[in-house]
Amino acid sequence: MFAHLIPLVERLAGHRILCVGDVMVDRYVYGQVERISPEAPIPVLHTQREAMTLGGAGNVVRNIVSLGGQVDLVGVIGQDQAGYDLAKQLTELQVTSYLLTDNSRPTTVKTRYVADGQQLLRADLEVNQPISADMEDQTLQRVKGAIDSCRILILSDYAKGVLTNRVIAEIIKMARAKGCKVLVDPKGRDFARYRGASLLTPNRRELADATGMKINSVEDAEKAARQLIDAHDLEGVLAKLGGDGVCLVRKSEKPQHFRAIAREVFDVSGAGDTVVAAMALGLAGGLTPADSAAIANVTGAIVVGKIGTAVCTREELTRELAHDQALESEQKIVDVGTAASIAERWRKQGFKIGFTNGVFDLLHPGHVSLIRQARGACDKLVIGLNSDASVKRLKGDNRPVQNEAARAAVLSSLADVDQVVVFGEDTPINLIKAIQPSVLVKGSDYSKDQVVGADIVEGWGGQVILAKLIDGHSTTATIARLQMPKKADGSG
Repeated sequence: MFAHLIPLVERLAGHRILCVGDVMVDRYVYGQVERISPEAPIPVLHTQREAMTLGGAGNVVRNIVSLGGQVDLVGVIGQDQAGYDLAKQLTELQVTSYLLTDNSRPTTVKTRYVADGQQLLRADLEVNQPISADMEDQTLQRVKGAIDSCRILILSDYAKGVLTNRVIAEIIKMARAKGCKVLVDPKGRDFARYRGASLLTPNRRELADATGMKINSVEDAEKAARQLIDAHDLEGVLAKLGGDGVCLVRKSEKPQHFRAIAREVFDVSGAGDTVVAAMALGLAGGLTPADSAAIANVTGAIVVGKIGTAVCTREELTRELAHDQALESEQKIVDVGTAASIAERWRKQGFKIGFTNGVFDLLHPGHVSLIRQARGACDKLVIGLNSDASVKRLKGDNRPVQNEAARAAVLSSLADVDQVVVFGEDTPINLIKAIQPSVLVKGSDYSKDQVVGADIVEGWGGQVILAKLIDGHSTTATIARLQMPKKADGSG
Protein backbone atom coordinates (compact mmCIF):
# COMPACT_ATOMS: atom_id res chain seq x y z
CA MET A 1 0.00 0.00 0.00
CA PHE A 2 2.79 2.45 0.92
CA ALA A 3 5.72 1.07 -1.07
CA HIS A 4 5.17 3.42 -4.01
CA LEU A 5 5.18 6.44 -1.68
CA ILE A 6 8.81 6.06 -0.59
CA PRO A 7 10.38 7.56 -3.77
CA LEU A 8 7.78 10.35 -3.70
CA VAL A 9 8.99 11.76 -0.38
CA GLU A 10 11.84 13.66 -2.06
CA ARG A 11 9.30 15.45 -4.23
CA LEU A 12 7.99 17.27 -1.16
CA ALA A 13 11.15 19.37 -0.95
CA GLY A 14 11.91 22.76 -2.47
CA HIS A 15 8.39 24.13 -2.98
CA ARG A 16 7.22 27.47 -1.65
CA ILE A 17 3.91 27.62 0.22
CA LEU A 18 2.06 30.75 1.30
CA CYS A 19 0.48 30.37 4.73
CA VAL A 20 -1.99 32.92 6.10
CA GLY A 21 -3.66 32.66 9.49
CA ASP A 22 -3.53 32.78 13.25
CA VAL A 23 0.05 32.56 14.48
CA MET A 24 0.65 31.89 18.16
CA VAL A 25 3.15 30.74 20.73
CA ASP A 26 2.96 27.30 22.33
CA ARG A 27 4.63 27.49 25.73
CA TYR A 28 5.36 24.35 27.76
CA VAL A 29 6.11 24.23 31.47
CA TYR A 30 7.54 20.83 32.47
CA GLY A 31 7.90 19.51 35.97
CA GLN A 32 7.02 16.87 38.54
CA VAL A 33 4.01 16.40 40.78
CA GLU A 34 4.77 14.94 44.18
CA ARG A 35 1.97 16.30 46.34
CA ILE A 36 -1.49 17.86 46.42
CA SER A 37 -1.87 21.50 47.37
CA PRO A 38 -3.11 22.14 50.93
CA GLU A 39 -5.01 25.15 49.58
CA ALA A 40 -7.22 23.21 47.13
CA PRO A 41 -7.51 19.65 45.75
CA ILE A 42 -5.06 20.35 42.92
CA PRO A 43 -1.58 19.01 42.12
CA VAL A 44 1.48 21.10 42.89
CA LEU A 45 3.82 21.23 39.87
CA HIS A 46 7.49 21.54 40.76
CA THR A 47 8.74 23.40 37.68
CA GLN A 48 11.93 22.07 36.11
CA ARG A 49 12.12 23.66 32.68
CA GLU A 50 10.22 25.66 30.10
CA ALA A 51 10.11 25.57 26.29
CA MET A 52 8.53 27.69 23.61
CA THR A 53 7.67 26.86 20.04
CA LEU A 54 5.55 28.16 17.17
CA GLY A 55 1.88 27.23 17.30
CA GLY A 56 -1.23 27.61 15.14
CA ALA A 57 -0.27 28.75 11.64
CA GLY A 58 3.29 28.85 12.97
CA ASN A 59 3.19 25.10 13.52
CA VAL A 60 2.04 24.60 9.93
CA VAL A 61 5.11 26.60 8.92
CA ARG A 62 7.42 24.49 11.10
CA ASN A 63 6.15 21.30 9.48
CA ILE A 64 6.53 22.67 5.96
CA VAL A 65 10.15 23.55 6.71
CA SER A 66 10.89 20.20 8.38
CA LEU A 67 9.56 18.39 5.29
CA GLY A 68 11.86 20.41 3.04
CA GLY A 69 9.56 23.20 1.88
CA GLN A 70 9.85 26.98 1.96
CA VAL A 71 7.24 29.34 3.40
CA ASP A 72 5.92 32.85 3.21
CA LEU A 73 3.84 33.58 6.32
CA VAL A 74 1.25 36.33 6.80
CA GLY A 75 -0.14 36.83 10.30
CA VAL A 76 -0.78 39.22 13.17
CA ILE A 77 1.07 39.53 16.50
CA GLY A 78 0.92 41.89 19.46
CA GLN A 79 3.56 44.40 20.46
CA ASP A 80 4.95 42.24 23.27
CA GLN A 81 7.71 39.82 24.23
CA ALA A 82 5.82 36.81 22.90
CA GLY A 83 5.51 38.50 19.50
CA TYR A 84 9.22 39.26 19.51
CA ASP A 85 10.06 35.65 20.40
CA LEU A 86 7.73 34.37 17.68
CA ALA A 87 9.34 36.58 15.02
CA LYS A 88 12.80 35.46 16.15
CA GLN A 89 11.91 31.78 15.74
CA LEU A 90 10.59 32.43 12.23
CA THR A 91 13.88 34.11 11.33
CA GLU A 92 15.81 31.12 12.65
CA LEU A 93 13.71 28.85 10.42
CA GLN A 94 14.51 31.13 7.45
CA VAL A 95 10.82 31.78 6.93
CA THR A 96 9.83 34.88 4.97
CA SER A 97 7.36 36.46 7.37
CA TYR A 98 4.98 39.34 6.77
CA LEU A 99 3.88 39.88 10.36
CA LEU A 100 1.58 42.75 11.23
CA THR A 101 1.73 44.24 14.72
CA ASP A 102 -1.64 45.03 16.28
CA ASN A 103 -1.36 47.18 19.42
CA SER A 104 -4.95 46.37 20.40
CA ARG A 105 -4.30 42.66 21.09
CA PRO A 106 -1.64 40.44 22.62
CA THR A 107 0.20 37.73 20.78
CA THR A 108 -1.78 34.54 21.37
CA VAL A 109 0.02 32.29 23.87
CA LYS A 110 -1.09 28.81 24.92
CA THR A 111 0.70 27.62 28.03
CA ARG A 112 0.59 23.90 28.81
CA TYR A 113 1.68 22.51 32.17
CA VAL A 114 3.07 19.00 31.80
CA ALA A 115 4.14 16.31 34.31
CA ASP A 116 5.29 12.79 33.39
CA GLY A 117 4.21 13.30 29.77
CA GLN A 118 0.65 14.30 30.73
CA GLN A 119 -0.92 17.74 30.46
CA LEU A 120 -2.28 19.01 33.76
CA LEU A 121 -3.64 22.33 32.57
CA ARG A 122 -3.68 24.69 29.60
CA ALA A 123 -3.88 28.46 30.06
CA ASP A 124 -4.64 30.66 27.03
CA LEU A 125 -3.78 34.33 26.62
CA GLU A 126 -5.67 35.61 23.61
CA VAL A 127 -8.14 38.01 22.02
CA ASN A 128 -10.32 36.39 19.38
CA GLN A 129 -12.13 39.47 18.08
CA PRO A 130 -11.92 40.12 14.30
CA ILE A 131 -9.07 42.37 13.22
CA SER A 132 -9.91 45.93 12.14
CA ALA A 133 -10.73 46.95 8.57
CA ASP A 134 -7.35 48.67 8.31
CA MET A 135 -5.59 45.48 9.47
CA GLU A 136 -7.64 43.50 6.91
CA ASP A 137 -6.37 45.84 4.17
CA GLN A 138 -2.77 45.36 5.27
CA THR A 139 -3.18 41.58 5.45
CA LEU A 140 -4.56 41.44 1.91
CA GLN A 141 -1.76 43.68 0.63
CA ARG A 142 0.85 41.32 2.04
CA VAL A 143 -0.90 38.30 0.50
CA LYS A 144 -1.04 40.10 -2.84
CA GLY A 145 2.71 40.73 -2.66
CA ALA A 146 3.58 37.10 -1.89
CA ILE A 147 1.11 35.01 -3.86
CA ASP A 148 2.92 35.06 -7.21
CA SER A 149 5.85 33.03 -5.85
CA CYS A 150 3.69 30.22 -4.40
CA ARG A 151 1.77 27.33 -6.01
CA ILE A 152 -0.27 26.46 -2.92
CA LEU A 153 -1.85 28.73 -0.30
CA ILE A 154 -2.89 27.54 3.17
CA LEU A 155 -5.49 29.31 5.32
CA SER A 156 -4.80 28.20 8.89
CA ASP A 157 -7.91 29.26 10.79
CA TYR A 158 -7.81 29.02 14.58
CA ALA A 159 -10.68 31.52 15.02
CA LYS A 160 -8.49 34.18 16.62
CA GLY A 161 -9.74 36.94 14.34
CA VAL A 162 -7.18 37.21 11.52
CA LEU A 163 -9.17 35.25 8.92
CA THR A 164 -12.31 37.36 8.78
CA ASN A 165 -15.03 36.63 6.23
CA ARG A 166 -13.74 39.45 4.04
CA VAL A 167 -10.09 38.33 4.23
CA ILE A 168 -10.99 34.72 3.39
CA ALA A 169 -13.24 35.66 0.46
CA GLU A 170 -10.71 38.06 -1.04
CA ILE A 171 -7.81 35.63 -0.68
CA ILE A 172 -9.74 32.76 -2.32
CA LYS A 173 -10.80 35.07 -5.14
CA MET A 174 -7.21 36.26 -5.58
CA ALA A 175 -5.82 32.73 -5.54
CA ARG A 176 -8.32 31.38 -8.07
CA ALA A 177 -7.44 34.21 -10.45
CA LYS A 178 -3.77 33.22 -10.13
CA GLY A 179 -4.39 29.48 -10.52
CA CYS A 180 -3.18 28.90 -6.96
CA LYS A 181 -4.87 26.14 -4.96
CA VAL A 182 -6.23 27.05 -1.52
CA LEU A 183 -6.15 24.54 1.33
CA VAL A 184 -8.16 25.51 4.42
CA ASP A 185 -7.78 24.10 7.91
CA PRO A 186 -11.20 25.31 9.06
CA LYS A 187 -12.79 26.35 12.34
CA GLY A 188 -16.33 26.94 13.55
CA ARG A 189 -19.67 25.82 12.14
CA ASP A 190 -20.08 28.17 9.18
CA PHE A 191 -18.06 26.67 6.33
CA ALA A 192 -19.87 28.89 3.82
CA ARG A 193 -17.11 31.40 4.51
CA TYR A 194 -14.66 29.06 2.72
CA ARG A 195 -16.73 28.91 -0.46
CA GLY A 196 -14.63 28.26 -3.56
CA ALA A 197 -11.61 26.82 -1.75
CA SER A 198 -9.75 23.89 -3.27
CA LEU A 199 -9.69 21.63 -0.21
CA LEU A 200 -10.94 21.74 3.37
CA THR A 201 -9.26 19.62 6.06
CA PRO A 202 -11.73 19.40 8.97
CA ASN A 203 -11.38 16.93 11.81
CA ARG A 204 -14.24 14.68 12.88
CA ARG A 205 -15.82 17.19 15.27
CA GLU A 206 -15.51 20.11 12.84
CA LEU A 207 -17.08 18.01 10.09
CA ALA A 208 -19.98 17.13 12.35
CA ASP A 209 -20.49 20.72 13.53
CA ALA A 210 -20.44 22.12 9.99
CA THR A 211 -22.96 19.64 8.59
CA GLY A 212 -25.11 18.76 11.60
CA MET A 213 -24.41 15.09 10.89
CA LYS A 214 -23.15 12.43 13.28
CA ILE A 215 -19.77 11.10 12.16
CA ASN A 216 -19.60 7.60 13.61
CA SER A 217 -17.95 5.89 10.64
CA VAL A 218 -15.87 6.54 7.54
CA GLU A 219 -19.05 6.26 5.48
CA ASP A 220 -20.64 9.04 7.57
CA ALA A 221 -17.58 11.21 6.94
CA GLU A 222 -17.83 10.59 3.19
CA LYS A 223 -21.47 11.68 3.13
CA ALA A 224 -20.76 14.79 5.21
CA ALA A 225 -17.80 15.72 3.01
CA ARG A 226 -19.91 15.33 -0.12
CA GLN A 227 -22.51 17.65 1.42
CA LEU A 228 -19.86 20.33 2.03
CA ILE A 229 -18.47 20.01 -1.49
CA ASP A 230 -21.89 20.48 -3.07
CA ALA A 231 -22.97 23.26 -0.73
CA HIS A 232 -19.83 25.42 -0.90
CA ASP A 233 -18.34 24.85 -4.39
CA LEU A 234 -15.29 23.00 -3.07
CA GLU A 235 -12.94 20.77 -5.08
CA GLY A 236 -12.63 18.35 -2.19
CA VAL A 237 -12.49 17.56 1.52
CA LEU A 238 -9.78 15.71 3.43
CA ALA A 239 -11.47 14.54 6.63
CA LYS A 240 -9.08 13.90 9.54
CA LEU A 241 -10.66 11.05 11.51
CA GLY A 242 -8.11 10.32 14.24
CA GLY A 243 -7.93 6.58 14.81
CA ASP A 244 -9.78 5.98 11.52
CA GLY A 245 -7.10 7.74 9.46
CA VAL A 246 -8.10 10.23 6.77
CA CYS A 247 -10.77 10.18 4.08
CA LEU A 248 -10.31 12.05 0.80
CA VAL A 249 -13.51 13.01 -1.04
CA ARG A 250 -13.33 14.90 -4.34
CA LYS A 251 -15.89 16.05 -6.89
CA SER A 252 -17.16 13.25 -9.14
CA GLU A 253 -14.57 10.77 -7.81
CA LYS A 254 -14.79 7.71 -5.62
CA PRO A 255 -13.88 8.51 -1.97
CA GLN A 256 -10.52 7.16 -0.79
CA HIS A 257 -9.85 6.09 2.78
CA PHE A 258 -6.35 5.81 4.23
CA ARG A 259 -6.19 3.79 7.41
CA ALA A 260 -4.50 5.03 10.54
CA ILE A 261 -1.08 3.61 11.36
CA ALA A 262 -1.28 1.84 14.72
CA ARG A 263 0.98 3.47 17.29
CA GLU A 264 0.83 4.71 20.88
CA VAL A 265 -0.63 8.21 21.07
CA PHE A 266 1.20 10.60 23.37
CA ASP A 267 -0.11 14.01 22.22
CA VAL A 268 -2.46 15.02 19.41
CA SER A 269 -1.48 18.71 19.67
CA GLY A 270 -0.74 20.09 16.23
CA ALA A 271 -1.19 16.82 14.33
CA GLY A 272 -3.73 18.48 12.07
CA ASP A 273 -1.16 21.15 11.17
CA THR A 274 1.25 18.41 10.11
CA VAL A 275 -1.38 16.80 7.88
CA VAL A 276 -2.16 20.12 6.18
CA ALA A 277 1.53 20.91 5.64
CA ALA A 278 2.25 17.52 4.07
CA MET A 279 -0.87 17.66 1.89
CA ALA A 280 0.13 21.08 0.59
CA LEU A 281 3.70 20.04 -0.21
CA GLY A 282 2.49 16.89 -1.94
CA LEU A 283 0.22 18.87 -4.24
CA ALA A 284 2.95 21.46 -4.83
CA GLY A 285 5.30 18.63 -5.80
CA GLY A 286 2.91 17.31 -8.45
CA LEU A 287 1.74 14.28 -6.46
CA THR A 288 -1.82 13.12 -7.00
CA PRO A 289 -4.33 14.16 -4.33
CA ALA A 290 -4.54 10.51 -3.25
CA ASP A 291 -0.77 10.10 -2.81
CA SER A 292 -0.58 13.48 -1.06
CA ALA A 293 -3.34 12.40 1.34
CA ALA A 294 -1.67 9.04 2.00
CA ILE A 295 1.62 10.75 2.87
CA ALA A 296 -0.18 13.35 5.00
CA ASN A 297 -1.89 10.55 6.93
CA VAL A 298 1.47 8.96 7.77
CA THR A 299 3.00 12.27 8.92
CA GLY A 300 0.05 12.82 11.27
CA ALA A 301 0.56 9.37 12.78
CA ILE A 302 4.23 10.15 13.39
CA VAL A 303 3.65 13.37 15.34
CA VAL A 304 0.96 11.98 17.66
CA GLY A 305 3.66 9.63 18.91
CA LYS A 306 5.62 12.65 20.18
CA ILE A 307 5.04 14.89 23.17
CA GLY A 308 4.13 18.52 22.55
CA THR A 309 3.46 20.42 19.34
CA ALA A 310 5.83 18.42 17.16
CA VAL A 311 6.93 18.19 13.53
CA CYS A 312 7.66 15.39 11.09
CA THR A 313 10.87 15.28 9.07
CA ARG A 314 11.39 13.69 5.67
CA GLU A 315 13.78 11.19 7.23
CA GLU A 316 11.15 10.10 9.77
CA LEU A 317 8.55 9.85 7.01
CA THR A 318 10.79 7.62 4.86
CA ARG A 319 11.60 5.34 7.81
CA GLU A 320 7.92 4.97 8.69
CA LEU A 321 6.95 4.15 5.12
CA ALA A 322 9.72 1.54 4.86
CA HIS A 323 8.66 -0.03 8.17
CA ASP A 324 5.03 -0.16 7.12
CA GLN A 325 6.00 -1.67 3.77
CA ALA A 326 7.76 -4.54 5.55
CA LEU A 327 4.73 -5.20 7.77
CA GLU A 328 2.36 -4.92 4.84
CA SER A 329 4.32 -7.49 2.82
CA GLU A 330 3.82 -10.04 5.60
CA GLN A 331 0.10 -9.24 5.82
CA LYS A 332 -0.41 -9.79 2.08
CA ILE A 333 0.19 -13.55 2.42
CA VAL A 334 -3.17 -15.11 3.36
CA ASP A 335 -5.05 -18.41 3.20
CA VAL A 336 -7.95 -19.15 0.84
CA GLY A 337 -10.69 -18.36 3.38
CA THR A 338 -9.18 -15.00 4.28
CA ALA A 339 -8.62 -14.19 0.59
CA ALA A 340 -12.28 -14.89 -0.21
CA SER A 341 -13.45 -12.68 2.66
CA ILE A 342 -11.19 -9.79 1.65
CA ALA A 343 -12.21 -10.15 -1.99
CA GLU A 344 -15.86 -9.83 -1.01
CA ARG A 345 -15.07 -6.62 0.87
CA TRP A 346 -13.16 -5.25 -2.11
CA ARG A 347 -16.11 -5.93 -4.39
CA LYS A 348 -18.44 -4.03 -2.07
CA GLN A 349 -16.00 -1.11 -2.19
CA GLY A 350 -16.21 -1.11 -6.00
CA PHE A 351 -12.73 -2.49 -6.75
CA LYS A 352 -12.07 -4.67 -9.80
CA ILE A 353 -10.25 -7.84 -8.69
CA GLY A 354 -7.64 -9.48 -10.92
CA PHE A 355 -6.05 -12.93 -10.62
CA THR A 356 -3.03 -14.69 -12.06
CA ASN A 357 -1.13 -17.74 -10.90
CA GLY A 358 2.13 -19.59 -11.28
CA VAL A 359 5.19 -21.10 -9.61
CA PHE A 360 7.28 -17.88 -9.61
CA ASP A 361 10.37 -19.86 -8.60
CA LEU A 362 13.17 -17.49 -9.62
CA LEU A 363 11.55 -14.09 -10.21
CA HIS A 364 12.75 -12.65 -13.54
CA PRO A 365 11.75 -9.75 -15.88
CA GLY A 366 9.17 -11.95 -17.58
CA HIS A 367 7.38 -12.46 -14.27
CA VAL A 368 7.56 -8.75 -13.43
CA SER A 369 6.10 -7.83 -16.82
CA LEU A 370 3.24 -10.31 -16.42
CA ILE A 371 2.42 -8.98 -12.94
CA ARG A 372 2.58 -5.37 -14.11
CA GLN A 373 0.21 -6.05 -17.02
CA ALA A 374 -2.16 -7.90 -14.70
CA ARG A 375 -2.16 -5.05 -12.16
CA GLY A 376 -2.81 -2.55 -14.94
CA ALA A 377 -6.06 -4.34 -15.79
CA CYS A 378 -7.53 -4.27 -12.26
CA ASP A 379 -7.65 -2.42 -8.95
CA LYS A 380 -6.58 -5.32 -6.70
CA LEU A 381 -4.32 -8.15 -7.87
CA VAL A 382 -4.36 -11.59 -6.23
CA ILE A 383 -1.62 -14.09 -7.10
CA GLY A 384 -2.20 -17.81 -6.71
CA LEU A 385 1.13 -19.47 -5.85
CA ASN A 386 1.71 -23.21 -6.32
CA SER A 387 2.74 -24.95 -3.10
CA ASP A 388 6.04 -26.86 -2.96
CA ALA A 389 4.20 -30.19 -3.24
CA SER A 390 2.25 -29.15 -6.33
CA VAL A 391 5.41 -27.78 -7.98
CA LYS A 392 7.16 -31.12 -7.49
CA ARG A 393 4.23 -32.93 -9.07
CA LEU A 394 4.22 -30.57 -12.05
CA LYS A 395 7.94 -29.98 -12.62
CA GLY A 396 9.83 -32.82 -10.93
CA ASP A 397 11.74 -33.49 -7.71
CA ASN A 398 14.38 -30.83 -8.42
CA ARG A 399 11.85 -28.04 -8.20
CA PRO A 400 11.12 -25.62 -6.70
CA VAL A 401 14.50 -23.97 -6.16
CA GLN A 402 12.98 -21.72 -3.48
CA ASN A 403 10.36 -22.94 -1.03
CA GLU A 404 6.84 -21.52 -0.97
CA ALA A 405 7.52 -19.22 1.98
CA ALA A 406 10.44 -17.57 0.17
CA ARG A 407 8.51 -17.28 -3.10
CA ALA A 408 5.50 -15.77 -1.33
CA ALA A 409 7.72 -13.26 0.53
CA VAL A 410 9.31 -12.06 -2.72
CA LEU A 411 5.95 -11.66 -4.48
CA SER A 412 4.34 -9.87 -1.53
CA SER A 413 7.12 -7.26 -1.53
CA LEU A 414 6.03 -6.04 -4.98
CA ALA A 415 3.88 -2.90 -5.01
CA ASP A 416 1.73 -4.30 -7.84
CA VAL A 417 0.72 -7.33 -5.75
CA ASP A 418 -2.13 -6.93 -3.27
CA GLN A 419 -2.43 -10.53 -2.07
CA VAL A 420 -0.62 -13.87 -2.31
CA VAL A 421 -2.44 -17.18 -1.73
CA VAL A 422 -0.60 -20.52 -1.71
CA PHE A 423 -2.69 -23.39 -3.14
CA GLY A 424 -1.89 -27.10 -2.96
CA GLU A 425 -3.87 -28.46 -5.93
CA ASP A 426 -2.41 -28.87 -9.40
CA THR A 427 -4.67 -26.09 -10.73
CA PRO A 428 -6.02 -22.90 -9.12
CA ILE A 429 -9.63 -23.63 -10.04
CA ASN A 430 -10.88 -23.81 -6.42
CA LEU A 431 -9.05 -20.60 -5.56
CA ILE A 432 -10.58 -18.84 -8.56
CA LYS A 433 -14.06 -19.96 -7.50
CA ALA A 434 -13.42 -18.67 -3.95
CA ILE A 435 -12.09 -15.24 -5.00
CA GLN A 436 -14.37 -14.70 -8.03
CA PRO A 437 -12.07 -12.32 -9.92
CA SER A 438 -13.34 -9.99 -12.62
CA VAL A 439 -10.09 -10.32 -14.57
CA LEU A 440 -8.11 -13.53 -15.18
CA VAL A 441 -4.58 -13.08 -16.58
CA LYS A 442 -2.17 -15.61 -18.09
CA GLY A 443 0.76 -15.37 -20.48
CA SER A 444 0.20 -15.28 -24.23
CA ASP A 445 1.92 -18.67 -24.55
CA TYR A 446 -1.53 -20.01 -23.57
CA SER A 447 -4.65 -19.89 -25.70
CA LYS A 448 -7.86 -18.86 -23.99
CA ASP A 449 -9.24 -22.42 -24.01
CA GLN A 450 -6.09 -23.57 -22.15
CA VAL A 451 -6.49 -21.06 -19.29
CA VAL A 452 -7.82 -22.78 -16.18
CA GLY A 453 -11.00 -21.03 -15.02
CA ALA A 454 -11.49 -18.96 -18.17
CA ASP A 455 -15.00 -20.30 -18.81
CA ILE A 456 -16.03 -19.71 -15.18
CA VAL A 457 -14.74 -16.13 -15.07
CA GLU A 458 -16.39 -15.23 -18.37
CA GLY A 459 -19.52 -16.94 -17.13
CA TRP A 460 -19.99 -14.36 -14.37
CA GLY A 461 -19.18 -11.46 -16.71
CA GLY A 462 -15.41 -11.25 -16.24
CA GLN A 463 -12.68 -11.11 -18.86
CA VAL A 464 -9.62 -13.20 -19.70
CA ILE A 465 -6.43 -11.35 -20.69
CA LEU A 466 -3.41 -12.97 -22.35
CA ALA A 467 -0.43 -10.87 -21.33
CA LYS A 468 2.47 -10.25 -23.71
CA LEU A 469 5.61 -12.17 -22.80
CA ILE A 470 9.21 -10.98 -22.81
CA ASP A 471 11.31 -13.25 -25.03
CA GLY A 472 14.29 -15.05 -23.56
CA HIS A 473 13.13 -15.25 -19.96
CA SER A 474 11.99 -18.44 -18.24
CA THR A 475 12.80 -20.09 -14.94
CA THR A 476 13.64 -23.41 -16.56
CA ALA A 477 16.16 -21.77 -18.93
CA THR A 478 17.68 -19.77 -16.08
CA ILE A 479 18.19 -22.91 -13.97
CA ALA A 480 19.70 -24.72 -16.97
CA ARG A 481 22.24 -21.93 -17.47
CA LEU A 482 23.17 -22.01 -13.79
CA GLN A 483 23.73 -25.74 -13.93
CA MET A 484 25.80 -25.61 -17.16
CA PRO A 485 29.38 -26.82 -16.46
CA LYS A 486 32.13 -24.22 -16.83
CA LYS A 487 34.82 -24.56 -19.48
CA ALA A 488 38.47 -24.86 -18.64
CA ASP A 489 39.05 -21.16 -19.19
CA GLY A 490 36.40 -20.41 -16.56
CA SER A 491 33.72 -19.26 -18.97
CA GLY A 492 30.19 -20.70 -18.89
